[in-house]
Amino acid sequence: MDDSLTVCRQAPDTGWRKSWAAADPRIDALREQTIITEDPRYSRDFYDPEKRSSSNAVQVFFTDGTSTPKVEVEYPIGHPRRRSEVMPVLKQKFEASLGRHYPPVQRSRILKLVENAEMFERTAAHEFVDMLVI
Repeated sequence: MDDSLTVCRQAPDTGWRKSWAAADPRIDALREQTIITEDPRYSRDFYDPEKRSSSNAVQVFFTDGTSTPKVEVEYPIGHPRRRSEVMPVLKQKFEASLGRHYPPVQRSRILKLVENAEMFERTAAHEFVDMLVI
């Protein structure tokens, strides 16, 4: 068994074991059929200080001989080279998360503070934590 497959199967417990997938034997059957191979170019580009890419690709092959197209991403959305793309996505996710937990006035105060870097940096940690208390 190669190391990448071992890591994949022995990932630290992040809560998924409590999910529906943990109780579904079809998930284990899919894991048994999964083959992970290293593309040496990905490893080389990861360690290249000029690139530092986090490339990944996936392609699914079916028993009838058909397959999905290979989907490859050299710089995923969280990569520093894509920082300008990710910031609006992160902001939207942050706002949605706040919206699920805080009333509108409190949510607005939190957003106003974190959107102003200078004001946020001057805020004492305990003051910010107090803002998060419902």
